[in-house]
Amino acid sequence: MDMLRARAPAKINLTLRVTGRRADGFHDLASLVAFAGAGDLLTLIPECPLSLAVAGPTAALAGADADNLVLRAARAFSEAVPEARLGAFVLEKRLPVAAGLGGGSSDAAAALRLLGALNGLAPDDPRLFEAARATGSDVPVCLDPKARMMTGVGDRLSAPLALPLLPAVLVNCGVGVPTPAVFRALGLAPGEDLPGPAHPPALPRERSALAAVLAAIPNDLEPPAMRLAPEIARAMGILAASPEARFVRMSGSGATVFALTDTCRTAAALARRVLAQEPTWWVKPTVLR
Repeated sequence: MDMLRARAPAKINLTLRVTGRRADGFHDLASLVAFAGAGDLLTLIPECPLSLAVAGPTAALAGADADNLVLRAARAFSEAVPEARLGAFVLEKRLPVAAGLGGGSSDAAAALRLLGALNGLAPDDPRLFEAARATGSDVPVCLDPKARMMTGVGDRLSAPLALPLLPAVLVNCGVGVPTPAVFRALGLAPGEDLPGPAHPPALPRERSALAAVLAAIPNDLEPPAMRLAPEIARAMGILAASPEARFVRMSGSGATVFALTDTCRTAAALARRVLAQEPTWWVKPTVLR
């Protein structure tokens, strides 16, 4: 059988409310998630022993292959689908690592999609979702990478949402911000709620109206992430000072930040300006959907 390939797009948290910390220590979230045109690329070579090779611009930062979420997803799949056919994975790592883009989770979800196709599973087969949940909290929303609301610990997903196309620039200043450290810095005790605005029951289809809604609902992890990595605030400040930027926010637990713009052309212009000022940063014009 020929090799199978899948894109693993970056996950962008347009909003991220941490509604509270549960008694078991996990945090309940409410997040409007979209996906970028930028992402990693995963290849599956069937009829080979399960393995993973990592290449690409950010491969050196991806960690030990044995700990990669792609292999964890494959093992979860084989538990959910006994006698499953597996194979050798080759991951081309293009996204920054530990960057608030859900890169590892999206890679794992891409692995599950490829294994599902290899084994003749329908895309909505519940065993894929079961394996995704067993792999990590952000993997289920990446399984079918379309804009949607994600709540609970990432296990409750809305139907896909029809957002307007959102031209954007993604910027990562090269500082790793471990997600557990950001949640610890948030400082919620088990059983403690974090009050804040709720998402509306319906979202507007017009871009500027949607931006107004986004502005009213924060990313609650921005303040603790900035305390741990002040460079995030600097990156956001550079974007916010640019005439093309209509809305600026941090994604996930950081350190990647993004700016929404009016058009793809203005996104490209903004990306060029940021790179000219900070040539060592990872900067990507893209479209969120």
